[in-house]
Amino acid sequence: MLELFLCSLLTILPDYLFRRFAQGKRLGRDINLFTVWYELRWGITLCLILTLSLITTVFYFHPSTKAASAMFRTVTLMTEGTGRVAEVFVDINERVQEGQPLFRLDSRAQEAAMETAKRKIAEVEASMIVARSQLAEAEGRVVQTRGALEQVVDEFERRSQILARSPGSIAEADVERTQVQVEAQQGALDAALAGRDAIVAQIEIELPSRKASAEAALAEAEVALAKTLVTAGTDGMLQQFALRPGDIVNPMLRPAGILVPSRPATGLLAGFGQIEARVIKVGMIGEVTCIAMPWQIVPMVVTEVQPVVASGQIRPTDSLIDAQQMGHPGSITVIMEPLFAGQLDTLPLGGNCIANLYTSNHEALQDPDLGFWQRFGLHGIETIGLVHALILRIQAALLPIQTLVLGGH
Repeated sequence: MLELFLCSLLTILPDYLFRRFAQGKRLGRDINLFTVWYELRWGITLCLILTLSLITTVFYFHPSTKAASAMFRTVTLMTEGTGRVAEVFVDINERVQEGQPLFRLDSRAQEAAMETAKRKIAEVEASMIVARSQLAEAEGRVVQTRGALEQVVDEFERRSQILARSPGSIAEADVERTQVQVEAQQGALDAALAGRDAIVAQIEIELPSRKASAEAALAEAEVALAKTLVTAGTDGMLQQFALRPGDIVNPMLRPAGILVPSRPATGLLAGFGQIEARVIKVGMIGEVTCIAMPWQIVPMVVTEVQPVVASGQIRPTDSLIDAQQMGHPGSITVIMEPLFAGQLDTLPLGGNCIANLYTSNHEALQDPDLGFWQRFGLHGIETIGLVHALILRIQAALLPIQTLVLGGH
């Protein structure tokens, strides 16, 4: 309507003034309902053509959308396993800090597993003390056996020398018996050394391995016990949190609630038509007016343009995708931030806004090789941005009336 009014000032109005004052025709007599089309046909036709051209140019070079919102993320509160709630420390709509305990699950099984692991560690330590005592005993047995072996060897050598010097003075059976005693004592020494080595291996390898396994089981039990206490991963406010002691929490079927993190640093997420993809650039200046902030115009700047369109995403499935299912065109996602910090602090998270972007040809106009008509066209494109800015302010002025009065709220 605004574009039609502006275009009529350049077409229909001059045509009417010419016929009224230059040709002397009077409204209501010479220019009436039946002759208006015939008399003003050129002005009406030019007005319609100019209006369509103006609307197309405005909406193409200065995009607008009503799909602008203050997006925010949510954190689902859930446990890694199923359990029964034993204690709840917070309530719904309560603000929490990072690391603050939220609720605790029944931990008797984890505590029992941790106590069992501690008992095993103590048992291994006691076995190590016993093994050290056995090692001392085995060392003494080795010393005793080695001494007995030396004594038997000395006796065998002495009798062998006497028999060699005086054959018949000592019975050869006694010498052979002494030799058998030497071999038997050598076997006893080997057995004592093997027993000592077995105890040393038990102290140095077996018992430390058993202790390490028990300590690993204890660490696993401690981790499982720590998982029974659920804490806040970030600062925020609890929503849909209605846990009570005795409730069952299942990470697949029943989360504990939702944590809405504190206000993020980003601004608005807006979706513009794909036809404007070549116009929207990072650094474009824009404006928004929001339902939750009536009669306010906030200057914005484009900080990021998403390079993909969500409607074209493909997920692997067991069936082929029909291209007609993606016939509905998606939008170009744009992230906009306030030009001045703090201007959207009063906007609730998730609030809806109307956003405008304005094309600037300042850099292109610095080219000295541009011709007159090119400069005129670029200046014209920037100038008609005022139309969109005026429309946005009209929308901002009428938005509370449309919402509260005409919307029936």
